[in-house]
Amino acid sequence: MEKKNKRNEAGFTLIELMVVIVILGILAGLVVPRIMDRPEQARMQKAEVQIESLETACKLFKLDTGSYPSSLDALVSGSGRKGGYLEKGKLPKDPWGNDFSYSGGDEIEIWTTAKDGTRISNLGSDGGGSSEAGGHVSW
Repeated sequence: MEKKNKRNEAGFTLIELMVVIVILGILAGLVVPRIMDRPEQARMQKAEVQIESLETACKLFKLDTGSYPSSLDALVSGSGRKGGYLEKGKLPKDPWGNDFSYSGGDEIEIWTTAKDGTRISNLGSDGGGSSEAGGHVSW
């Protein structure tokens, strides 16, 4: 019987292991930053949805009363409407735990500020639409 060379039976070489570790490091460097940024992006999208909901409630208020509310608190008390104009009967907080800001008049603006300072609003610098410029997000 011939003896087998033990070197040929060994597992991976040090070079092979190093190549795999480098490849995994490169992949982690590309993937992890993209995953880590998602929670803040999700919070911003949630804020946009909440602002749209508040804007709809303000429009319903205007249909019932003839004018926009003087403050968002009026959506809760609701001018005689049972439960007000919001689903849960209370004003939501933005995803960062702050109150939404409101400016009434002929046109309303509802906004909040993200953790990074980005202003999220139902009105943009062009009076509406979708834009992201200068730390301002609107749709």
